[in-house]
Amino acid sequence: MKIGMVLEGGGMRGMYTAGVLDVMLENEIQIDGIVGVSAGTVFGCNYKSKQIGRAIRYNKKYCRDSRYGSFKSLLKTGDIFDKEFCYSQLPKELDPFDYKTFQENPMEFYATCTDVNTGKAVYKRCYTSDDKELEWFRASASMPLVSKVVEIDGGAYLDGGIADSIPIRWMREKGFEKNIVILTRPEGYRKSKNKLIWLMRIVLHKYPNFIKAMKLRHINYNESLDELYRLRKEGSVFIFAPDAGFDTGRTESNPDKLEAAYRMGKKHAFDRLAELRTFMKENDE
Repeated sequence: MKIGMVLEGGGMRGMYTAGVLDVMLENEIQIDGIVGVSAGTVFGCNYKSKQIGRAIRYNKKYCRDSRYGSFKSLLKTGDIFDKEFCYSQLPKELDPFDYKTFQENPMEFYATCTDVNTGKAVYKRCYTSDDKELEWFRASASMPLVSKVVEIDGGAYLDGGIADSIPIRWMREKGFEKNIVILTRPEGYRKSKNKLIWLMRIVLHKYPNFIKAMKLRHINYNESLDELYRLRKEGSVFIFAPDAGFDTGRTESNPDKLEAAYRMGKKHAFDRLAELRTFMKENDE
């Protein structure tokens, strides 16, 4: 039986995810595959590369850099996250990503994107995190209205969370019968209709199927949550979620808040480590 992990997106709320993942790495928790969505992809890749502390380190260091999540970058480049800085300079020079370990680690890693032409989710398996695969990472994390559509091999993609925010069904279909799921919203959260659909109809008018997917997003998201909680009762899902009142924003630029989110994730993982080990052990019985 294979164990998978599902990493929800949420921008800088993903520092909570980074905290959970670092404790899992520190305690050598072994899994068979990860599917990341948006921030879950770009931060979760550090789990496959086994780089403890990297996600919180560079996010705190560069969260106030205009190239990293600012409207200045949006006006200058068309992307709120500058492509050259975030997907080239940062991983190759400023805080090097361990491409070798990522490639040699047999753990499966998938980036979830939304095909803007079909409105459907695409789950791209990434083996090397080379420049081409980093485009899939970028597409997965490219938020509508503040990012350009990412074109790869004749296709066009945006944020994976639009089509499938919590791809638990897909992971189970891939044969991952038990899954660890890291959410970036507290339990009890329910997504409501997007209030900017009117603007997306204008900006993304060439992609009517994408607009349809956005209109249905809150319904699909809430159904995925219901499925998660049902599977948890059955014993096939283990959920981490931040505490009620968690207030780290999607584009948070306060390093203290990022650190607080990270520390919360670490605490939750450490406090539930024995419970998690039991979940993993039961998988082998």
